[in-house]
Amino acid sequence: MAFVKVAALDEIGDGEVLAVQADGKRVCLARVGDEVYAFANNCSHREFPLSDGEVDPDDCSITCEWHGARFDIRTGEAIALPATRPIPVYDCRVDGEDILVDVN
Repeated sequence: MAFVKVAALDEIGDGEVLAVQADGKRVCLARVGDEVYAFANNCSHREFPLSDGEVDPDDCSITCEWHGARFDIRTGEAIALPATRPIPVYDCRVDGEDILVDVN
């Protein structure tokens, strides 16, 4: 595994999303409580950044702002139409104040 630092923990508040780059890939971070999740910053339904979407902390999902597709940010599973394909999720961890992601 090749974890790389993508952000500082204080750059993303609870219930917020943040667009970052990791090894040349567009990644979206989402924070729910003490957990930070990392996934592809691209809706699988249409080419649109999920970092423009809204996180629902109750079910750990993100809704794409363009057409309303929803994804589980823990697994990448598409949980609401029009999306039918999952999004890639990446290993993510917090080390002190650093957010690290492995996109490989």
